[in-house]
Amino acid sequence: MTTMPPAPEVTGRPSAGDRPWAAVLALARFEARELLLNIPVLVLLVLYLGYSLYGLVTAEQDGMTDYPVLQNADRASQTAPQLVALAVLLCVNHAVLRSRRHGTDRQFDVLPVQPWRRTLAHALSAVPFAGLVAVVVGAEFAWAASKPGAVGHGSFFELAVAPLSVLLAGVVGALLARLIHSAFAAPLFVVGLYVLLAVFSIPSSGSDPHWLHWLSPVVPESGGDPLPSDLLGRPAAWHALYLVGLTVALLCGAVAASGQRTRTVAVATAVALTATVAGIAGQSPGDARDLAAARATASIRPEEVQSCSVRGTVTYCAFPEWSGRTADWAGVVERVQQLAGGRRDRLTVRQRLEARYGLTSDAALTPLTGPGQVTVGTAWGGNRVPEFAVGVASVLVAGDEEAASAVCDARAVTIMWLALAAQPDPVSAFVHVRLDDRTEGSGFVLAPTDPLGMSAGETAMVRALLDRPGEAVAAAVRDHWAELTSPKTSLTRVAQLLDVKAPEKEDSRDACEA
Repeated sequence: MTTMPPAPEVTGRPSAGDRPWAAVLALARFEARELLLNIPVLVLLVLYLGYSLYGLVTAEQDGMTDYPVLQNADRASQTAPQLVALAVLLCVNHAVLRSRRHGTDRQFDVLPVQPWRRTLAHALSAVPFAGLVAVVVGAEFAWAASKPGAVGHGSFFELAVAPLSVLLAGVVGALLARLIHSAFAAPLFVVGLYVLLAVFSIPSSGSDPHWLHWLSPVVPESGGDPLPSDLLGRPAAWHALYLVGLTVALLCGAVAASGQRTRTVAVATAVALTATVAGIAGQSPGDARDLAAARATASIRPEEVQSCSVRGTVTYCAFPEWSGRTADWAGVVERVQQLAGGRRDRLTVRQRLEARYGLTSDAALTPLTGPGQVTVGTAWGGNRVPEFAVGVASVLVAGDEEAASAVCDARAVTIMWLALAAQPDPVSAFVHVRLDDRTEGSGFVLAPTDPLGMSAGETAMVRALLDRPGEAVAAAVRDHWAELTSPKTSLTRVAQLLDVKAPEKEDSRDACEA
């Protein structure tokens, strides 16, 4: 009778072999595929890609982004990818908890891949999604930069925020799963984080808490007109360092929570925390005095930092990054001048902005008092073109912007016809420059500075003029320029001069009294 030797006793965890990191990468690839098959990730990823594609298509239609400002285009890429980050956080957390839900934790204990390596693999499964976001962000920015009307300078660090936030979300999902073994932890964390960020974004004592504001993964700061890149004052590089350090520190925390508490992990944690603290310190101070002074100069005395060029009788002054856009402004000015009988008044088109209140301020510009001075903003394309035409026509008719802002008489008819007839689609432009988006009744017309008031009768006369041949109206404007630009000329007389039906009553004051 033969006896079998006793089976050797298992005294330790099976070896992962000579290539333990290959197993981690293989598991990360598998988990990435599993993430892609999760409904939240798939739906929000498709939604993000569709939104990006839709933005490119509609931009070509409305013309608002035919002239992008690149220091705004890089920040605009940060918000939409948070949909992907949200889905990655929830689904990575769900994947890490899979073994606990299915009761297979004990079976995993006999596998050669240790728990901390599995945690690392789950965190790395977010890398392909961060890479996809980086590709989309880069493509959007490259598309904007390739347009002939693009101005300004983008920032690599601003573009890096979106993919870094997706990586951070994957690490947070893995860490939460290792600390709290509940499927409700991640959704509650997301809700709590949203409430926390909403509270920090509320102004306190007239200003945002700057250092808390920048602890958010994404700080888009949008709403105001574009500023020159040297006036942004955004600590983009420090913020990117903060995100990298925070991601690595939380990853080390997830690895340590999985049982890997070695000296290497401790050193990596210390380095990551140092980088995080350095990033927080670098991004925490508010606007420096030099930046505030530069913003004040650009807002109050822009001529000190602008370069000017002369085209005919018109001088165009712009901030350095916008110097290539003067040809577009000149095209509008020349068309309005031609409709005004080929007038060659000496004009100064000056680019202006209000930078003293930061990037989110949408403060109105006050009218210029100098004769022949016309304001143009830093945004261009779409509705900004007919609005600028209104400003040019107002100065040609009234003499200066301050006088034009007080126009409340029949001169509004001449101003509006000059501005609208210079547009490719005058009726559509009329709709877009009106504050109420209507071409009937009284209302206000947008301009680079103060809006222009129009009465119901003036509105009807402008519509009638747009239906007439432009050459005939231009000839009448040229022949009767003195009367048409006089504040004493009645609305009825203007109708006679331009050969359109006069309103039943003189109502040129009702827009001013609205």
